[in-house]
Parts: sequence; structure tokens; C-alpha cells
Amino acid sequence: MSFPEGFVWGAASSAYQLEGSAYEDGKGLNIWDVFCRREGKIANGDTGEISTDHYHRYAEDVAIMKSIGLGAYRLSISWPRVLPDGIGAVNEAGLDFYDRLIDELLGAGITPYVTLFHWDYPYALYCRGGWLSPDSPDWFAQYTQVVMDKLSDRVSHWFTMNEPNVVVGQGHMTGRSAPGVQLQVPERFRVLKHGLLAHGKAVQAIRAGAKSKPKVGIVSGVSGVVPATEDPADVTATRKLCASVSLSSPESGGWWSEVCLRGEFPEALRDAICPGIFDISDADIEQAHQELDFYGGNLYYGQYIRAGANGEPERVPRPPGYAQTARNWPITPRAMYWGPKLFYERYALPILISENGMSNADYVSADGKVHDPQRIEFIRQYLLQLKRAIDDGVPILGYMHWSILDSFEWMFGYNYRFGMVHVDYETFKRTAKDSAEFYSQVIATNGANLKQK
Repeated sequence: MSFPEGFVWGAASSAYQLEGSAYEDGKGLNIWDVFCRREGKIANGDTGEISTDHYHRYAEDVAIMKSIGLGAYRLSISWPRVLPDGIGAVNEAGLDFYDRLIDELLGAGITPYVTLFHWDYPYALYCRGGWLSPDSPDWFAQYTQVVMDKLSDRVSHWFTMNEPNVVVGQGHMTGRSAPGVQLQVPERFRVLKHGLLAHGKAVQAIRAGAKSKPKVGIVSGVSGVVPATEDPADVTATRKLCASVSLSSPESGGWWSEVCLRGEFPEALRDAICPGIFDISDADIEQAHQELDFYGGNLYYGQYIRAGANGEPERVPRPPGYAQTARNWPITPRAMYWGPKLFYERYALPILISENGMSNADYVSADGKVHDPQRIEFIRQYLLQLKRAIDDGVPILGYMHWSILDSFEWMFGYNYRFGMVHVDYETFKRTAKDSAEFYSQVIATNGANLKQK
């Protein structure tokens, strides 16, 4: 049951979560540097200031990736490490770090997939309005051009943003994530609009400035709704929910997908949102709706849906004692079949699974190893469902496991471990977990070892 020839096997991470060196070599502040200082915002008062010290240990980490057999590595670039003020003067020391990292990856036979923005917005630009500013799309385009000038001769796979809907929802609505503000609906839609325009301008900057032929995408969630049964009524109800967009929720991934991938903004909703306050023109939609080569889908779990009254979608309550990860996310492997399948039906774009994994209570055992059988079974079950989607004709380009190393988990600090490699945060010792060896065999056999016995 091997995966298709050329299927990409990789792992992923993000800059703020593992680099550390928050104040070294001319790096500017980002909103997470500041948010982590706010009392009570991050578990245990943790920060990403040091994290895994990847900034100094990147060569060791790439060697670990090579030993696992990764064919690709999805990383992000810290915008204020490259441009301390977000625009203007380039910090050559920061840019050189990514230059060395890319060379190290390529020397190990690992293809870099680079995300330009993974939530660490420059604090200097936040003080000038951040994503609320109409200038923010141009700021992002300028930053993109700087990166193109330095790295695009060797990097050809690009993502503009990671989960921009979460930036709106958790960063600007609930305030649970940086910058930690609670905006009203009109302002949240303004953040949405400027993010959409920034994505579009970045795609244009990549295609215009890349020195090698680029492949461009955006990373967001693949809808995790799953039919409770294979009954056609439940499937129809799930499909209907998957295509819906909530009027009051600009943080919904559907808003981004509809505009970015379909070039559509529901006309009936324009005046209902915020008359005279929020507007999005046809030119704005055209700017955001750029041609993409693939879509990066982050998928961890799903919600079961059934057909309720009149066939309307209805969420199925989870049973007592349902399977869940350490972070209390439900384990729902069938989401890895239905998520890509329903997404492709609507948007007809090849999909790269850009994040999938689980948090676990991992620790070093007396034998010096880290045994994580739950993660191994998680990977096995989810990948079997992904293969099912491929067999049904969904063009899945590859799979990036989240994550390569244990690292800073945003507002949860270091409470949860997602990595295939354990990190001792006091000594920075790396210990490959059993799941790393299992994944290495998945890669070596192109998925043939997944077949259930």
C-alpha cells in the first residue's frame, strides 16, 4: 500500500517556537516577545526567548532530520529577525542565519518549505497599527521581497502565511494569543481584509522576485468535520457545514478560503456586516485571489456531524472517555480522509498536509530512550486515512509531521510535547523518540509499513 511516487515526507516547525535567541544579533521585538511578558498570559510564565536554542544548534537539528530520512522541512522566517523594524533597514546577521540554515538543509538532501509569516509580527509595526493599518499589506510585500532577494535562488516552495484565521480569532478577538486584543466585529473584518491583501501582494512579490521557479501556497486548517456515519444524509450534512461561512466570525477559515481560493465574498453579507465601516471591493478580492500551486492544510482532529432536523448539520456529542491527546484534542483519524476530500471537492487545489501530530506526556525513561507508542499509533491511523483519500483521487502532495522537536507551544508554554525528538529544556539535549524511528521506517518504505497486521 505504498504512497505515490514522489510523495513528500517531512516535518515542520516555526521560528518563534524553537529558535530562541530573541534578542541576539540585531533581531527586533515581535508581538510574542512582548505578549509573553504579560502576567498570566502564558502557562508557567514561559517564553520563547531561549526555547530549544535552535538558532545556535540548527546544524545538529538538521543532522537529526537527515538521520530520520526527511525529504522536506517546513520552517518559518522571523520577520523582525530580518527586518527589526518590520520595514526599512535589513538585519544582515538575521538574514544570514536563514541563509546558513537553507544551505545546511540542502546539503543534507532536505527540501526547505518556507513560511513567511507564522504569527511573530514585528512589534514596531504593531505600534503603527499592525494588521489594522491599511499599510500592512505593503509592509508584508516589502518584507517578502527582501527574503526573495536572499533565498529564492535555493528555495522554491513558499507559504505566505500560517493560519491567518487564528491570527484574527485568537489574536484579535479572544485575545488568547498575541497581540492579545479583543476587537469588535468591524475591526476584526478589517484585520481579515488586510491579511487577505497582504497574502495577495506577497504571492505577487514571490512570483515577480523569485530567482528560481516558485511554487506558492498558503497554510490554514483543513476543515475537520467528519460524517458520523457513511450514510448519504450524514455526508450531505457534513458537506453543507464544510461550505458554510459564519457572518459574525471572520476568524473562520472559510472566509479565507472563499476569498483566496474562489475569489468570492458573499454579496448578501456585505451590508449586513458593518455598513459604512467595513468594505471590501472587487479590486480587493481580485488582489487576494492569486493563483496558487498548492494548499497547506493543518489538520489535527475532527468533529462528527450528522443530519438533524430537515437534514441540517448537527454536531454529535463526544462519548464519555473518548480518545484524546495530552492537550485534550480528540483523536479522530477519519478527519484525515474527509478533511482533504471535502476541501478538494470545493477548491480543486492540490493539498500538502502541512501540520499533523499530537501532544503527549513524553519523558526520558531509565533506559535513556523516549517511548511514545501513542504517537506511533496516531501517525499510523492518520496516515492510513490519508492514503484512503489519495486512493479516492484527492491529490495529496505530501505530509509534514508536527513537529520535529518539542518546543514552545504558544500560550501553553512548555506543558505539551509535540516533537518526534525530545528536548531537555535545561541542557538542550536532543533524544529521538520511538516515533522518530517509526516515521523513519514510514519514509524508507514510502508508507508500506503502515499496513495493519
